[in-house]
Amino acid sequence: MASSDDILIRFGKRVRELRSLRGYSQEEFADKCGLDRTYMGGIERGERNLSLRKIELIAQALKISLSKLMTGL
Repeated sequence: MASSDDILIRFGKRVRELRSLRGYSQEEFADKCGLDRTYMGGIERGERNLSLRKIELIAQALKISLSKLMTGL
């Protein structure tokens, strides 16, 4: 079983991948989510353990379902 840190890193990479595919800069995407850019950077580096509410904000900003966001983790 993967450690909890592993899931944070995998989630961060997934967010970065989806953000980049949609052409958002990190700053632009953080603003769209209503989050600080430095906080978003921490998410993408796997340094932040997000609440479900923050994860939902990210999915909404990407205009995808929570299950689609979590695909491959």
